[in-house]
Amino acid sequence: MKRNVLEYLEDSASDNPNKVAVIEGAHSITYIQLQEKSRRIGTALSSMITAKEPVGLYMEKGIDALCSFFGTVYAGGCYSMLNPGLPEARLKQISEVLQLRVIVTTAALMEAAKSYFPGVKILDIESLTANLPDEKRLEEIRSHRIDTDPLYINFTSGSTGVPKGIVVCHRSVIDFMECFTELFHITGEDVIANQAPFDFDVSVKDIYSAMKTGATLVIVAKELFSKPTELLDCLCDHQVTTMIWAVSALCLITTFHGLDYRQPVSVNKILFSGEIMPYKHLKEWQKHLPNAMYVNLYGPTEITCNCTYHILEADRDYESGLPIGKAFPNEDVFLIDAEGKTICDSDIPGEIIVRGTALALGYYNMPDKTAEHFVQNPAQSAYPELVYKTGDVGKYNALGEIMFCGRVDNQVKHMGHRIEMEEVEHSIERVDGVERCFCIYDEKKSRIKAYYVGSIEKKELHQCLSETLPIFMIPGFMRQIDSMVLSKNGKIDRKATLAQLGD
Repeated sequence: MKRNVLEYLEDSASDNPNKVAVIEGAHSITYIQLQEKSRRIGTALSSMITAKEPVGLYMEKGIDALCSFFGTVYAGGCYSMLNPGLPEARLKQISEVLQLRVIVTTAALMEAAKSYFPGVKILDIESLTANLPDEKRLEEIRSHRIDTDPLYINFTSGSTGVPKGIVVCHRSVIDFMECFTELFHITGEDVIANQAPFDFDVSVKDIYSAMKTGATLVIVAKELFSKPTELLDCLCDHQVTTMIWAVSALCLITTFHGLDYRQPVSVNKILFSGEIMPYKHLKEWQKHLPNAMYVNLYGPTEITCNCTYHILEADRDYESGLPIGKAFPNEDVFLIDAEGKTICDSDIPGEIIVRGTALALGYYNMPDKTAEHFVQNPAQSAYPELVYKTGDVGKYNALGEIMFCGRVDNQVKHMGHRIEMEEVEHSIERVDGVERCFCIYDEKKSRIKAYYVGSIEKKELHQCLSETLPIFMIPGFMRQIDSMVLSKNGKIDRKATLAQLGD
């Protein structure tokens, strides 16, 4: 029984030392080289961090980032990706939540890191790999680690305007990956195309599927997602077999009719998640790659990637919607009503609840938020057992499969990310020239809509938000209005305001 994800890397390095583990553009690294470089980083870092301490990794996704991930774990810590594409203000928020003392970066980003993170020790990855690994030191560190130690911290939107850091442990990833690779027949023969940024948990499935099975991981550059023909060339030239992608990325290819240009015929597995897959886009993929296995995955970051899946059946009509399916092995997914009672009958909506080893440890430095979402199992009170309240609504269809129905709160799923509308509203209201605002989500057009009272023009407001919010959280529609309808207790009445506007 594995206790540490490094065992995946070490087993693959032992079994196939000279096999290419990761390809990044014109560069590649073998499994034994990946292990060696990670051990060097781990040795150097081990004198600078304490056990289970988070280390910020301020760099683009790629080979260096993976070496830094595993190096941090070798050093006894846990890693958190600081995506350089995020605004400076948000990066600083994340650093403050984590109380970072150490950040690893590349030479190209060193000056920006020093500017963004004053008071934090900034380390260049090149200097960390300069010395040989200290095998005794690394062995000593490993001997004190257990499987519930934190592995990584990924951030999601927070209703108070502060992003929440989700802490996931080794055991949760190991438990999930053992069944994930088996269910979908991922082996050492596969070539996995990584689409997701490394601070987005879709990438966890790419990284650890490859490390566990000894497959080759191809890092698809983010620039290619604005160049569909070059993106298809990348998939075809590398003979990719496995795509574990966000729905929006798959739809980008079909929106621009990329499959009419070139078909990645080597692809035999397409797994998608993050949003509801538009049926017409799915049909387009199936038309061009009819023999591939298609899987609809569901689950928030708090339960380690996914908790349910549905393998699409070739002769089944999905016009009425794709099921999110059934629970992964060793996970229990059920529905409860407003009173906390378990729902068993079909067509009755309820909140989706998850229990099992895959649950995250909670939110970093946020005990109140953790207690709000990780709660005692409402189905039993005889002993302590935490479950995760997803905030998502589902119902069973006639076949007993779960169908996704939406949210119970003011959170939305947009471009593969779960976003708290309150955080977007907080950010808008902090801008000078805005008095009040509210946001809604337009499901049909897949965009966040903001309505605000104030003197600032829309273009200037958009510019201000780009300095504090990731691009996927900035409203795609903004409307400046004269006033808002208020309820008796002084809160904004969204429905009444929209009706008054004729929206």
